[in-house]
Amino acid sequence: MRLDSSVRRRLRRQRWLFLVLFGVVVGLLAWFSNRYVIRADWTSSGRNTLSEPSQALLARLEGSVQITAYARDNPTLRDAIQRLIERYQRIKPDLALIFVNPDLQPDRARALGVTLDGELYVEYRDRAEKVHQLTEQALTAALQRLHLQQDRTLFFLTGHGERNPLGAANYDLGTFAQELEKVGIRVRSVTLAEDSPVFSPTAVLVIAGPQQPLAPAETQRIVNHVAQGGNLLWLLEPGGLGGLESLATLLGITILPGVVVDSDTSRLGIKNPAFIPIVDYGPHPVTQALRAPTLLPQAVAFKITPSPGWSSAVLLESQTSAWTETGPTEDPAQLDPDSAEQSGPLEVGLALSRPRPVNAARDSADTGKLSQQRLVIVGDGDFLSNTYLGNGANLELGLNLMNWLTLEDVPLIIPPKTALDADLNLSEKELAIIAAIFLLGVPVGLLTTGWLIWFYRRRR
Repeated sequence: MRLDSSVRRRLRRQRWLFLVLFGVVVGLLAWFSNRYVIRADWTSSGRNTLSEPSQALLARLEGSVQITAYARDNPTLRDAIQRLIERYQRIKPDLALIFVNPDLQPDRARALGVTLDGELYVEYRDRAEKVHQLTEQALTAALQRLHLQQDRTLFFLTGHGERNPLGAANYDLGTFAQELEKVGIRVRSVTLAEDSPVFSPTAVLVIAGPQQPLAPAETQRIVNHVAQGGNLLWLLEPGGLGGLESLATLLGITILPGVVVDSDTSRLGIKNPAFIPIVDYGPHPVTQALRAPTLLPQAVAFKITPSPGWSSAVLLESQTSAWTETGPTEDPAQLDPDSAEQSGPLEVGLALSRPRPVNAARDSADTGKLSQQRLVIVGDGDFLSNTYLGNGANLELGLNLMNWLTLEDVPLIIPPKTALDADLNLSEKELAIIAAIFLLGVPVGLLTTGWLIWFYRRRR
């Protein structure tokens, strides 16, 4: 092709036109990038995106939320706060963030009790919470507490050797009580001998394994609490009902003799067959988010024939290989069909609900969830104790139980998001092969390819 002057001019015009158009496209992209933001979380576990429970909670918040971050002029700290809050602002645009330097406004920080650099002060509907940790779990829990209008308090029965909700012993529930406080559920101890009107229509009474029988008057007060619409969590233990036979009769519960054992637990590395893993959960708001098994040590099974008006749902059920062992549980042989022992699957966790009685419902200002009465019976109390709370999904199950009993169905647990293991472990032989390929094979290949190209071009 001959390049005369006209062709050269046309090529120059095309070149300049391309440069102008390319510059216009780059400018438009820069302009659009400032006006419109597109974010994509490509991490395997979605570490930069809010979890589904947090998104569901934000969707339920009506009205604006203001977060004041009391942080000094530390770019690293303020950037971390900004990145965390931006995740919430993507879902809820009317969530505002304001930075305040506590050194410049010490009186304001002192009045609010702010003591940590980077502490968040969250305000919603004339209520406020302080957040000390820059995590999704902490901030979502604070928003959850601000969203809930009713007072959520658990009344733990004491005075009969029950598990202490504030105790530090292995048998007690002190660690679980601390987790409840984090999600806005208060814990109180109560003795039925006190003649105080603590059992409001939405109050939750917790019976956690009394070691001594209750007096008939105390049992009657519990029966009245249930009959009048009160909520209840009953943690059973082997060895009898502790004077609560009338409560079992009211609910239609029959306790099966013996302790639930499972000979297949050895496959999971559990030496004691009386420590049964629960992997079969019933379809219920309490268990729908559970993914890991729950460990129940020394559980009892029961059957129920609900009284008229009650609806029941199985929460926890043993494997088919389990049975109720009436003899020694250290090394049970097998199910004895000629005895009172029964084979699995066995019910060890049950939820009951019904419309709240008319008188109790009338006393409540809300006609929604407050009009429903909720009860949970679990055949074990050890799974919430300080010793076993960290096993499997024990903590998550316990929090979900208390959440449902206090008339809030949103999951409380925000699952932690961790990066997958990115380490690559190779043997010495594999490392030698990789080294040979990149240190010898690739250079030799490039040199050979270059020499061949040079050689063929020279022969032309």
